[in-house]
Amino acid sequence: MTNRIYDAIVVGARCAGAPTAMLLARRGHRVLLVDRATFPSDTVSTHLIHPPGLAALDSWGLLAPVVASGCPPIDTYSFDFGPFTIEGSPAGAGFPASYAPRRTVLDKILVDAAEESGAEVRPAFTVEGLVIEGDTVTGIRGHGADGHGVTEYARVVVGADGAHSLVAKAVGAVRYAEKPKLQCSYYSYWTGLPMNRRFETYIRPDRAFAAWPTNDDRTVVICGLPMRDFKANRSDVEAGYLATMALVPSFAERAAAATRVERLVGTAVPNFFRRPYGPGWALVGDAGYLKDFITAQGIQDAFRDAELCAHALDRTFTGGQTFDAAMKDYQESRDRQVMPMYEFTAQLAALDPPPPELRRLLGAVSRSRPAQDGFARVAAGVTSPAEFFAHDSLERLLA
Repeated sequence: MTNRIYDAIVVGARCAGAPTAMLLARRGHRVLLVDRATFPSDTVSTHLIHPPGLAALDSWGLLAPVVASGCPPIDTYSFDFGPFTIEGSPAGAGFPASYAPRRTVLDKILVDAAEESGAEVRPAFTVEGLVIEGDTVTGIRGHGADGHGVTEYARVVVGADGAHSLVAKAVGAVRYAEKPKLQCSYYSYWTGLPMNRRFETYIRPDRAFAAWPTNDDRTVVICGLPMRDFKANRSDVEAGYLATMALVPSFAERAAAATRVERLVGTAVPNFFRRPYGPGWALVGDAGYLKDFITAQGIQDAFRDAELCAHALDRTFTGGQTFDAAMKDYQESRDRQVMPMYEFTAQLAALDPPPPELRRLLGAVSRSRPAQDGFARVAAGVTSPAEFFAHDSLERLLA
């Protein structure tokens, strides 16, 4: 057991935890960052970093290595609804395009930045439980690769350990605004399927799929089906994956000329918020707020949480605000920013045909260049759905 007490121990070193540790360390705080994985390593991901996420990386001085990794820019978002297509630019937050790096690339950049900022990084470290004194979390118990048990103490333990967060479960973090799993998707990587800087989505009755470029001249292709159809299709995932692409013959022809080079990976996630703080603990990223991946907001959500939480903890550590007051601000700011996208994402993830009024509205959007760009910016998290679909806003765009 060490005698050192950290300001913060961050559990989970991917796109929420590593930036949280980095930002706290840059402010001069003593930080321990642990993860059971080693880096570089892969994880299930949508890969996409929309312009607001790029703005965060740029402000941290980390955008250049992401761009230099070879993942191409994506400057056109296309949404094919069958009868019409909406195609626009995701430009916003000072950036004309998005990027979609492999997580083997992105997470290593983030972990290295945390370490270079002064955080102590321990990969291959398994957290077995929390140290709780009274009702306050004071540390973690776990072991490294050698199996030797270790207990470490901190003023705050931050759970950045994903949807199945050990930290959240240990403290009984309360969920709210819950929705069930809405759709299940499977993805893989293809070569010989050039995307020409495009993110393409195809929406058909009860099915949807999308494709976009990533590192090493590979293209991600993900196919989704509603949860109500999951059991009937799980016996032959491969056939269902290919059948979904076949719904769009022009894309199926492109895929037939390409080669799938990795196994299929599938997932489905519930939708919920968790109260992201309590005595001696905090939550960031998917540990504190999770929604379906159909809008690919997860990475920039994690970056936003890291900045909000690190700022709140810094105010606490420096005596500028009480822990409860600072973390209440963090929760309220997070929820205010993401709730419209949370509801919008849930509507899309149900994979139900749009009602007639919405179908007419989207058809009108498809005939207006400014409105198409506006819709693309919604998908990129640049513009809130509440703002875009407001009557006055849409009226201006369509005019």
